[in-house]
Amino acid sequence: MGRGKITIKKIEDKTVRQITFSKRRAGLLKKTHELSVLCDAQIGLIIFSNTGKMFEYCSNSSRMEQIVERYQKAKGTFKHDNKLKIHHIDELKRIRDENSSSSIDLTTPLHHS
Repeated sequence: MGRGKITIKKIEDKTVRQITFSKRRAGLLKKTHELSVLCDAQIGLIIFSNTGKMFEYCSNSSRMEQIVERYQKAKGTFKHDNKLKIHHIDELKRIRDENSSSSIDLTTPLHHS
């Protein structure tokens, strides 16, 4: 015998709502993965919880940026400079990582010749 239908409305109890979110999120991610594997579908799924935490799934053969770019092209909202912006963002991240791994002693004065 199957489960009964539930009324689709906001769950008022925060604890129950969080538990439901976690369980349904896991189920949605599992189904997304299954669809991707079974049908060789290119899938990008982004979920934001009510607390602002982000969860994402991207099919094995893709990166989220590629899927978003493909979506934008299909919708006619893609701007060619988006690729350049992504490149600049990646470059900034690389530079920030390099800078954070470099240490500079600010207590020793620099001597110029």
